[in-house]
Amino acid sequence: MKPISVQLYSLREASAADFDAVLTGLADIGYRGVEPFNLFGKTPREFRSQVEALGMQISSSHTPWANRSPIGEVVEMLSELGLTRAIGGFMPDDFVDLDAVRRTADTCQQLIDVLRPQGFELAIHNHWWEFQLFDGRPAFHYLAEWVPDLRFELDTYWAANFGACDPAVELARIRHRAPLLHIKDGPLEAKQPHVAVGSGRMDVPGIIAAADDAVLEWLVVELDACATDMMTAVRESYDYLVGHGLAEGRSTT
Repeated sequence: MKPISVQLYSLREASAADFDAVLTGLADIGYRGVEPFNLFGKTPREFRSQVEALGMQISSSHTPWANRSPIGEVVEMLSELGLTRAIGGFMPDDFVDLDAVRRTADTCQQLIDVLRPQGFELAIHNHWWEFQLFDGRPAFHYLAEWVPDLRFELDTYWAANFGACDPAVELARIRHRAPLLHIKDGPLEAKQPHVAVGSGRMDVPGIIAAADDAVLEWLVVELDACATDMMTAVRESYDYLVGHGLAEGRSTT
């Protein structure tokens, strides 16, 4: 079992209102890690200190986004957060055709070449548009092939591309390069809200089984939007993953 984290984007509205309460609530649930996308006014050191005081770790970070921020800012903030992996992501126009995919691959390689001498690696978080087909192959396959040193935080729900792809198969292709997984669930229908992990259409056990146990470091719960209370869905996701022996939480007693 790998430790369980949560992408704080899931709780962005509650965090904007009372970030301290959100972090305390996640610690009380038993999450072992958090993945920030925004520090809500805290310095990186303040945030890290608070997270660690609550008995959790920073598993990874989406702030600053590696391909949208000055590289010096990326290195400085990640260093203060205690991380050595930068994460980035791209928009639909970056995968609109094979020429665009090639430019995206070049961008990733350039970032890797700058980050590596400073002790950092680059991982990419995907959405569904990376899985549209070009010459019968998803764009994601070309990116992985053209940038062999790229690592992945595979968003397993978006990798399903609303049922057009098998996320376990997609993960198996890059399992030796995927230290992080975003675990989410839902109806696999475009523009429909997500649901607590374990209550949608995703084969979560099968997906996790496809990972390389020697490479995988964290399972990161992320729910972009839910029709129910988000903290409740985040708690239910934890209960499912930990209760079914798919992830490791921490003792709250």
